[in-house]
Amino acid sequence: MENKPLTEPNPFTKRLLRTLKVLNTLFVLSVLSTLGIIGMYYFGIPNWFEQKSVQAEVPAEQPNPDFTDLLTAPSERRLLRLPPAQRQLVEYGRELIAHTSDYLGPKGSVLASSNGMNCQNCHLNAGTQPWGNNYLAVQANYPKFRARSGQVENQVKRVNDCFERSLNGKALDSTSREMQAILAYIAWVGTDVPAKTTPRGSGIYKLKNLDRPTDPVAGKQVYELKCQSCHQANGEGVMAANGKSYTYPPLWGEHSYNSGAGLYRISNFAGYVKYNMPFGITYEHPQLTDEESWDVAAFVNSQPRPAKDLSADWPDIAAKPFDHPFGPYADPFSEKQHKFGPYGPIQAWKKEHANKK
Repeated sequence: MENKPLTEPNPFTKRLLRTLKVLNTLFVLSVLSTLGIIGMYYFGIPNWFEQKSVQAEVPAEQPNPDFTDLLTAPSERRLLRLPPAQRQLVEYGRELIAHTSDYLGPKGSVLASSNGMNCQNCHLNAGTQPWGNNYLAVQANYPKFRARSGQVENQVKRVNDCFERSLNGKALDSTSREMQAILAYIAWVGTDVPAKTTPRGSGIYKLKNLDRPTDPVAGKQVYELKCQSCHQANGEGVMAANGKSYTYPPLWGEHSYNSGAGLYRISNFAGYVKYNMPFGITYEHPQLTDEESWDVAAFVNSQPRPAKDLSADWPDIAAKPFDHPFGPYADPFSEKQHKFGPYGPIQAWKKEHANKK
């Protein structure tokens, strides 16, 4: 049978075939691109999309200048270069700060002089933790006038204030080896601080005031969520295995700090927990918000604790801090507002009337 050549398609058909081929190619490429994007999104690049979106909407957080280049305590290597007798005294002082109750607690090996808490429970990392109520500025600034007593106080008085208030105990003999060791250690921690200066990172960070009163009810919820696992439901803390001190200190009750302690001021407690609690966190990675810190401070300091006779405190009542919780006051605000806030109006009043003196 003779083969006949195929009929050549007309021009219209040629154009139609080319168009269909192009459309088919575009369809295939579109499907492949879509599948590729879906695959990248679900199997490896989701954060890229999210980061692009966040970066476009939220400006980068600026570092807090208060938290950069903070002064720290001298190194262990420098301590080892001290003369042996001085080094031993400093090391004993550090041991007393870290494990106070083992030596000076109710069952202490040296003297029964405190409530079972350790100085380190309030002065973290043996008083060297930045913004952890540390001792960096103590030696540089004492002796100094303190409005609470209305007198010039030295380092001995400052240490014994802690024993009588935060440790709800008895003052140490100023000539005792224990007092001398604690003083030597505090002086060592502040070795690099020039006289009459207070380096950033010293003491407790001052949080910005709330525009409302602090809320103990909200603070109770924060406590139950963030604090109770260590300090327990009734604030009683957890006793160490040796039965002499606390692994986690009591925050209220008969074995906690008394009503004359510095942490009984809500502003001090709030600044302390913001950058140090829950246990293990630091100012570099805080967990509590400012509001949570203020509220949990209000809750803890609303709980029962030992009372101290404060009748000799603040001989000039106008010098009382804005959040000192006990009257009388030189200003017209109530005892309740002084304790729980809002503090802004009190501070404004004090500033205005201080300028008129």
